[in-house]
Amino acid sequence: MTRFRHQEAGKVQSPVPAILTFLQELLDNGLAFSTVKVYFAAISACHVGFGDKTAGQHPLICQFMKAARRLRPVSRSLTAPWNLSLVLEAVSRTPFEPLQQVDLRMLSLKTALLLALASAKRVSDIHALSVNPACMQFFMGGHKVLLKPNPAFVPKVFNQATSYRPIELAPFYPPPFATQEHEALNALCPVRALRAYVDRTAGLRKSEQLFVSWAASHLGEPLTKQRLSHWIVDAISIAYNSRGLQPPAGLRAHSTRGVAASWALFRGVSVEEICAAASWASPHTFTRFYNLDVTAPSVSHAVLGVGSVPNVSA
Repeated sequence: MTRFRHQEAGKVQSPVPAILTFLQELLDNGLAFSTVKVYFAAISACHVGFGDKTAGQHPLICQFMKAARRLRPVSRSLTAPWNLSLVLEAVSRTPFEPLQQVDLRMLSLKTALLLALASAKRVSDIHALSVNPACMQFFMGGHKVLLKPNPAFVPKVFNQATSYRPIELAPFYPPPFATQEHEALNALCPVRALRAYVDRTAGLRKSEQLFVSWAASHLGEPLTKQRLSHWIVDAISIAYNSRGLQPPAGLRAHSTRGVAASWALFRGVSVEEICAAASWASPHTFTRFYNLDVTAPSVSHAVLGVGSVPNVSA
């Protein structure tokens, strides 16, 4: 990016034609519009601007970006990428249960998946959680938990109203059980899994970060965001394999947000509550990028309750 000349500390200046040429080259190289937009956001943040306008407000650049969006429209699948009811049913059985007897790997995968589904948070938000008493508080005899991110955490998309909103998880069909079905559904309780995970890792952890490595070579060390993403994908894949099925291709940890939010909406949770739980500033983000056709009192209960509905093919 030598075409951008340094003007002042932390800022660059470049004429409009140079910026447009650079952005056009990105499109010519086959990059998606979303990727081009990220490049331009970086340029705009470091550019001195044009008069009283930022680089992003220049009329020619605005027209270029609108045209680029029409040429490279953002596309997404309208159907869920994997079967939530199938995965939840599998997670409530072997090899993920009995919870007190499974190895640390399976306990870690199950806890990460249930927390991702029950909270509808980004992996980065979950990665920022901590076992420090100021960030994790269990109530009601350990059946309810309040989770806060590490104060040093900077969210990917900051929203003053929702970015630092604590994750509050209530018990999901706790004992005593009224029916055998309720006992089976309790195997999907994220609070139960989290309590078991925190207890199991207490003597080996080398960090206050919630999720730590179970691998012998890095036992107890803080987990990276990339590895946490792999845990969630691995949990879904193992759930499919345990049912004798091949996992869908292209599984991504981020898909838990769309799947969880869409099922919550389908089961009666308001869009406002979903957006607040998932830290979306506007319902527009959910309806445009995450709302899937998946044909309660809280997001977590609505999502986990899918484990009790008849199974449908993915």
